[in-house]
Amino acid sequence: MKIPPLKIVFMGTPEFAVSILDSLHNSEHQVIGVVTATDKPAGRGQQLKASAVKEYALSHNLNLLQPESLKNELFINELKALEADLFVVVAFRMLPEIVWSMPQKGTINLHASLLPQYRGAAPINWAIMNGEHKTGVTTFFIDKEIDTGKVIDQIEIEIQPDTNVGELYETLMKLGSQLTLKTVHSIATDNIQPRNQLDLITEKLRHAPKIFKNDCEIHWENTAEKNHNLIRGLSPFPGAWTMLFNAKKQVWVQFKIFVSKKSGLMVKNSKNLQLGESGILFPCSDEYLIVSELQPEGKRKMHFKEFLAGYNLEDWLLKMP
Repeated sequence: MKIPPLKIVFMGTPEFAVSILDSLHNSEHQVIGVVTATDKPAGRGQQLKASAVKEYALSHNLNLLQPESLKNELFINELKALEADLFVVVAFRMLPEIVWSMPQKGTINLHASLLPQYRGAAPINWAIMNGEHKTGVTTFFIDKEIDTGKVIDQIEIEIQPDTNVGELYETLMKLGSQLTLKTVHSIATDNIQPRNQLDLITEKLRHAPKIFKNDCEIHWENTAEKNHNLIRGLSPFPGAWTMLFNAKKQVWVQFKIFVSKKSGLMVKNSKNLQLGESGILFPCSDEYLIVSELQPEGKRKMHFKEFLAGYNLEDWLLKMP
């Protein structure tokens, strides 16, 4: 079947959105406008930095809009003048109704979870942090409430026991490109059957709010599995952290931990670190967790053998309740 080309306005900001924009730009559909965030100060020099989506749009000569406010009258008029058939939103901000209700065929969003599970800002992180065995990507129509609109399509995948958020991010980004393009094709040919999210609820809903520093602290009184899920759910960014006491210097030092693995070795001492063949053994409530990559505050990320080359493991104690 020949797919009628749609005129699309794309809205997004980070790298995750770029691959989806690229798939649309290289399809039979026409991206007639790209909306992204205004440039933000970044780095030590606080120089203005463009979003990843803006950089892509400029490099491909796409029509770019960067409104300060999505309710700005000039911006609204610019959008209307484009006469788009469809808006596609990926990793952007909440849209006012005057925007998402504008195109004839609606406004769709790609979300990196199996909605209605993990509505919110950080679905990839929380799925791993909560020890989920599956996740995926969902396309849905934007409605008045965030992430609650009718589901159009989904792709489900398994989460492996040691997958971290960086790896899952890359996988879902690729799947998101495929699913978004498939969804746009289906909308173009009027071949969709949107489903109400209330009809898809089969268990207690889990949410994915924005992650703050307190969410990233490792609590060693938890099980090794829970701590392993926390570490991989925050690796490589923003990074799970803990405090270690240097008994020799009598100071507390913050460490970020990036790579861990369950050991199966039962804990003998609740505060002492042990040396294992493949990493440093951190005691949890049940077994030791093997840590092979970490970063002391003010230092670079390093392999555990590099750390041990400069520090005596016996000098360090865990912060325990």
